[in-house]
Amino acid sequence: MDGIHSGLRGEEERLCALVVIGVNANGEKHFLAIEDGVRESTQSWREVLLGLKDRGLKKPPKLAVGDGALGFWAALSAVYPETRGQRCWMHKSGNVLNYLPKSSQPKAKEGPHEIWKAETRERAERVFDRWLACYQDKYPKAAGCLSRDREELLSFYDFPAKHWTHLRTTNVIESAFATIRHRSLRAKGCVTRKTMLSMICKMGISDEKSWKRLRGFRQLGKVIEGVKFRDGEEVINENSREAA
Repeated sequence: MDGIHSGLRGEEERLCALVVIGVNANGEKHFLAIEDGVRESTQSWREVLLGLKDRGLKKPPKLAVGDGALGFWAALSAVYPETRGQRCWMHKSGNVLNYLPKSSQPKAKEGPHEIWKAETRERAERVFDRWLACYQDKYPKAAGCLSRDREELLSFYDFPAKHWTHLRTTNVIESAFATIRHRSLRAKGCVTRKTMLSMICKMGISDEKSWKRLRGFRQLGKVIEGVKFRDGEEVINENSREAA
C-alpha cells in the first residue's frame, strides 16, 4: 500500500461521508471505506481506520494524503502512528488566502504555488521562508496557517516524482467522488441513512472500473519495500556517499 487518501463530503457539517481511497502495488485505486460520521470527530475517523485494520490493512500505509480535518489526523496518529502525512496544497492554499484581504490574494497565492512546484525540497524551503517573511508581520494568521503544517506539506519530496501530482492534493478523492456526490445530493431526503450509504458504495464500486492507474505505478514496489527517495529521485548508495 503506497498511501491513503482521506476525504469527506456532505452538505451537513455534522454528518457526512468519510471516504478512504487506497492504491495497491499495481497502481490501481480502490475505495477502502465509505462511511458516515462527524467531520472533525477523531472517534468517527478512528472507527473507520480501525475497521480497515480489522479487514486486513495491518501494515501501516507509507503516506496518507488529506485535507485539514483534524479528526482524521488525530485518528491516524493513534491507529497508524508510522504513517506519514501529506496535507493537500489545494485546501491549504485556500485556507491561507482566507486570512488575507481580497486585494492581496492574487499576489499572495503565487508563493504557495511556487513552493509546491519547486523541483527540490531545498528550493521549496527557501520560497517558504521568503513568503513567511513577507506576510507574517501584516498577516500573522495567514503565515501561521501556512507554517503550521510545514513538514506535512513537503512530505511528497520523499516519494517518486511521478507520484507527486497524486500526492500534493486530494484530487484523487475529489475527482472520484464528484459524480457520486452529485447523484447523492439529488436523492437527499428521499432515502434512509442505510439506503444512501448502500447507494454511494454501489456507485463507487461501479465507477472504480473506469479509473486510470496511478502514474509511475512501477515504482510503487520500491516505495513499499522501503527504498528511499529524495527530491523525487531514488537514493543510490546512500551509505557510501555519507562515508565519503
